[in-house]
Amino acid sequence: MKPSFGNPISWCVLISSLWIATENARGETSVYLTGVPDYQWYAGCFGTATGNLIGFWDRHGFPNFYQGPTNKGLAPLNSNGPNRDITALWASETGIDGRPFNQPGHMDDYYIDYESASPDPYTLVRRTEHAPDCIGDFIGLNQDKWQNLSSECDGNLDGYSFVFWDYTGRKRTNFNPTDESGRSIPDIQSGLRSWATYKGYHANSFSQLSDFNTSVPSGNGFRFEDLKSEIDRGYPVLLFMQAFQTYSRTVQGRDHVNPTMHGMLAYGYLIEDDGTRYVRYRTSWASGDFSFSVWNSDNWTPEGILNLPLRGVIGFHPVPTITSATPVSEGLKLQWHAPRSVLFNEGEKTSKQPQSYAVEWSSDIAATTFQPTGIETQELEATVPARSDKAVFYRIRILER
Repeated sequence: MKPSFGNPISWCVLISSLWIATENARGETSVYLTGVPDYQWYAGCFGTATGNLIGFWDRHGFPNFYQGPTNKGLAPLNSNGPNRDITALWASETGIDGRPFNQPGHMDDYYIDYESASPDPYTLVRRTEHAPDCIGDFIGLNQDKWQNLSSECDGNLDGYSFVFWDYTGRKRTNFNPTDESGRSIPDIQSGLRSWATYKGYHANSFSQLSDFNTSVPSGNGFRFEDLKSEIDRGYPVLLFMQAFQTYSRTVQGRDHVNPTMHGMLAYGYLIEDDGTRYVRYRTSWASGDFSFSVWNSDNWTPEGILNLPLRGVIGFHPVPTITSATPVSEGLKLQWHAPRSVLFNEGEKTSKQPQSYAVEWSSDIAATTFQPTGIETQELEATVPARSDKAVFYRIRILER
C-alpha cells in the first residue's frame, strides 16, 4: 500500500512516540539481523519488500543478486540520493541504473500509476513486453494479465502482487501455481525462486497463513515460534498483510481485482518480560529501525494507517552454490556463495553468524546421499584433498548453529 504521511509535525510526533514505546518495551529478548536495507516505496509494496529481501542477500553471501552500477554493485542500505536507482532491482526502467534509453523495462511495460486498473502499457502501444530482468517481473508485480487467482481475484493492479496459499494453514513449500490450462502463473514465492535461478543461484521458498488468521483451522498456521526460528537461523521473512476473508474489490469500475494489502520484511523479534511478543520489520516506506507489531494484534501496518492484519508469510532460503574449483598443491580449492547472515542480540550485545558449512562429496551427481569430507567452516572456501575417484562431485550443506 502506498503511504500518505500527512502533516510533517504529526509524523514527527508519531516517530517520537514510537521511539519511546520501543525503548520502554525492551525487555527479556531482542534479536535482529543486521545489514537489512530500508528502501523507500517504489512501484509496489511487495516490489519494495522483496527489494529489501534480495538486497539483504546481496550483502550477505550472494553478490550476483545485484550487479548494477549503483553503490559500485553492492545493494545499498537505502534508496536515497545516489542510491535512488537501486529501484531497478525490483522495477527496471528505461534510462535507470545504466539501462539504455531505447530498452523498455518493467515500469515502461507494466506500470501507469498506483492502483491503476488500466491495461498494461505494452499492450496499449502494441509492443512485445521485455524479457524478465528484475524481481517484479518474476513475482507478477503490476502485471495486468492474470485471471482467477486461486478463485480470489484477478490481477494484478499497479502496485500489487499475489500469493497462492494453502487454505488449511499448512506450510506450502516450492509451490508452482498454474491456471486451468497448465500455464504457469507467477506469485511472490514462486517468482523469488525463478529470480534466484535467473541470477545463477537456487533457492527454496514457502508460504503459510498465520496461526491467528480467522480462516485457519485451530492448530495450523505460521506461529511466532516459527518466525523466531527463521530469524535465529538467519532468514528474513516477508509479511503479507490483508484483511481476513476479504479477497477482492472494485477499483475504477473493474470488479474482482486485488483487495487492499501491504508487504513488509520481518528481520527480528522482541519478547518482553511479561511474554508479549513483537515482530521487528522494514515497513517498505523507509521508516527506520523502530517498527514493531504485536504478534496476535489485528493491525500490522505501521502507524495504524491501514488497519490490516497479518494474513500470512513468505519464506525465502537461497542455497549454497559452488562458484569455482581450482586445483592446488593440497588438492582442490572450492569457493562458494552461501547465506552469511549476522544476528545481533541486543540484550547481550553480541553478534554471531548463524550459518556454517559442511563440504560433502559423491561419485554420483544424482546421489541422494553425499558423504562428509570432514570439512566444516564458516568461511566461503575450503580445500579438499585430492581423490583417486574417476569422477567426484562436491556440494555445500548449511549447518545452522
